[in-house]
Parts: sequence; structure tokens; C-alpha cells
Amino acid sequence: MSDTPVLTERRESVLLITLNRPDARNAVNLAMAEGIAAALDQLDGDQELSVGVLTGAGKGFSAGMDLRAFVSGERPWVDGRGFAGIVQRPARKPLIAAVEGFAMAGGLEIALACDVIVAARGARLGIPEVKRAILAAAGALRKMPERMPLGVAAEMALTGDPITAERAYELGLVNRLADPGQAVEAALELAGVMSKNGPLAMAATKEILGRQADWTLSEFWEKQDAIAAPVMSSDDAREGALAFTEKREPQWTGR
Repeated sequence: MSDTPVLTERRESVLLITLNRPDARNAVNLAMAEGIAAALDQLDGDQELSVGVLTGAGKGFSAGMDLRAFVSGERPWVDGRGFAGIVQRPARKPLIAAVEGFAMAGGLEIALACDVIVAARGARLGIPEVKRAILAAAGALRKMPERMPLGVAAEMALTGDPITAERAYELGLVNRLADPGQAVEAALELAGVMSKNGPLAMAATKEILGRQADWTLSEFWEKQDAIAAPVMSSDDAREGALAFTEKREPQWTGR
């Protein structure tokens, strides 16, 4: 496999993004962070791409920040996107994390920056930063309580102990389980379902889901309407309605 830290591969309208430092357990250094950011720019900038799938090469998804690089003074942050080039500003389009083996520390935080997590049975997920006297400061302390009970998130954060993919699925942290070695295929199958939908509607839906937690009820309707109105009046909305009445597949233009 190439020495490039992040690989991208087009699968029709899906962009497969692979963290490619398997000998380092896909630990995130600056080059990988910049590679992830570039891949997200590619996904959002290409009108023919509608969904991204993010996975790791080798035996696992990612072990998080490259601590050797960190000790040497390197910081795997990208301006405007944060740690790993993703956690503060992920793609505008839907992202699916495909987890094999492990997603630990910043690796889990990368997965949490995605909209949906598909994990192989037996994979381990955790934020063990406290065991090294550092903090899970790349989004887990916000994202985990949004997806699972606060008490369980607190236990994971304060003990640093991981849970299995099966337990994470029961708690709502993982959306779908796959057999070992099949997480990418399961994620690509799910991406194929998403990619048939209107791209403007998916982007707007993702934006509303990501922002609504900070809105009051009255703000929700006002702010949702502002995001939804251009979509509802778009050429794609008209095409979707026509395709339904004419019993055919829609042809999206992203306009």
C-alpha cells in the first residue's frame, strides 16, 4: 500500500477515505490531519460525490494522536477544522465511519465527527486519554453524551476503559454492526442508500441536525426555515416530486 497517509478512492458517487499508517495503528500526525482535511475538501467540492466513507488501513481504524509526534512538538491540527482535520468542521456532505479492530482516543473522536458509525463486531472503542494524564479534548466529551447515556459516557471518560462494538451498538453510539472484515462493505452499502437521495436535502438535513441542539424551540423553526427554504424551492425538489409522480428515478443536478 502507498506511503501516502490518507488515500481516497471514488466508488461511483461515494468517496472512500482511508487512514493509511497501519504500521503506526493509523495514529494521527500532521501529515495525516492535512490529508483528511484535503479529502473532505475533495468530497465537498466535487458535485458528483454525495457521501464519504472513512476507514483505516490494517488492523484498526485509528489509535488517535501520534504521541511520539506530539512529544516532539508536532500538533496534528488543521486551521478551521481542528484535530485530525475533521473534528471541528467535518464535511458538509454525509460521512460514515467504518471501524475495524479499534477506534481509540482521537481515533474514536474522528469516528464521532462522522454522522454514522458502522463497526465490526469485537472492535474496541474508547477514550483512554486520562490514563496518560491528557484530555479527550477533540469532541468526545460533547459527542458521546449526545449519542449515549451520560453516566456511561462519564464512566468511559473517567476510567479510560473501552467498550466493545456490540455494547456501543446497544447504547446507540454505533449505528450498525458488521462481521469482522466487513465494516467497509457495510458502510459502502449504507452510503449507496444515502447517495440516491437529493444532495441539497441531505446537506441541509445534516446542517440542521448538527446545529439544532443550541436552538430554542422558537429559534428552531426560524433557523430551520432559513436553511430549508432554498432546498424546497430548488430544481432538485421539483425533480424529486416529478420523478415520484412519473414513477422513475430522479436525476439530481444539485441546483
